[in-house]
This record gives sequence, structure tokens and C-alpha cells, in this order.
Amino acid sequence: LFVNANFYCKSDESRFAVVRYGNVVGSRGSVIPIFQDCVVKKKDIPITDEKMTRFWISLNQAVDFVISSLKEMSGGEIFIPKIPSMKVTDIAKAIAPDLKQKYIGMQPGEKLAECLISSDESNITYELNDRFLIINNDLKKKISQAKQWKKVKTGFNYSSDTNKLWLSNSDIHDLISEDNAKKNL
Repeated sequence: LFVNANFYCKSDESRFAVVRYGNVVGSRGSVIPIFQDCVVKKKDIPITDEKMTRFWISLNQAVDFVISSLKEMSGGEIFIPKIPSMKVTDIAKAIAPDLKQKYIGMQPGEKLAECLISSDESNITYELNDRFLIINNDLKKKISQAKQWKKVKTGFNYSSDTNKLWLSNSDIHDLISEDNAKKNL
């Protein structure tokens, strides 16, 4: 809807673009508070599937990404940051290394991996240094920076289970510490 709003907008002053990123550490629905509560109550950590992966981004990184995308946008783009993945079991180990992980099975609507760019979008996806950009060809003609973009290969997808960037145990601790520090302000 937002991408197409650019074609229906009557004013040159209005432009619409989209940012698409993974899980924001500590946001509503995050597993971190659930796992931390298990530590306090000394309960087993509930894991839906040991192969489950997700993209992760801190709140500061998400805000910075939105602001930088606003500065770069012409209207009609979808911006996706290059961010790390992690296994849900790894975050459980980082938060509660001494607690048992209890496998509870996949919940309705859950996926094993998170996909931020599908292979169907590869024909309109470009790679930049710190992000990917999905843009339709009509809009590409209007944008001067297009020459700097590197087209991804046909069939490319950006999924948390095949990502090249992974969070280490130390990275996970840093993200959680940053989130906890913000909550204590």
C-alpha cells in the first residue's frame, strides 16, 4: 500500500517508502522477557523448535536505520538492513545457561525462519553496503543513485536461517544489556 501510494499521490511533497526489519530486542512479543522470567522463577525455557532462527536488531539500530532510510528515499522503496540472525536456542543459552530447554512444539502461525526478502522479489532487489533495496523498475528509472546499486542474483532470498551474519553469545549479551539499560532509565 505504501509503495503504491507514490503513484496515487497528487502532491510532489508527499513520498512514501517502507523499512522492513526483523525482531527488535525487547519489543512487545520478544522472547527475551519470557526467558528472563523463567530465570527468575527457575523454570524450564520454552523452545518451540531447536531449528528456529530470527533476525535481530536493537531499538537504536532500528531507529537509526529508519532515519537513514528517510534521508535516502525518493519514494516507493523498501529498505531492508543487513542484520544478524540467531538461533532461538542460542538466546536461551545466553540468558539462562543453567536452565533446561523444554521443547513445546511450533505454535500456530510460527515459522522456523524469518524471510525479509523472498526469491520472488529478487528481480527487483539491489544490494548496497549496509542494506538491501527493493524497488520496482518504473521507479528505478527516476532515481539517480540506481547506477551505484548491485543487482542480487535471480532466486536470492534473505532469510534468517541462511543469513551470513550470526550473533555470537557475546553479541546477544550486549543486545540484552543495551535493552535492559534503556528500561532502567
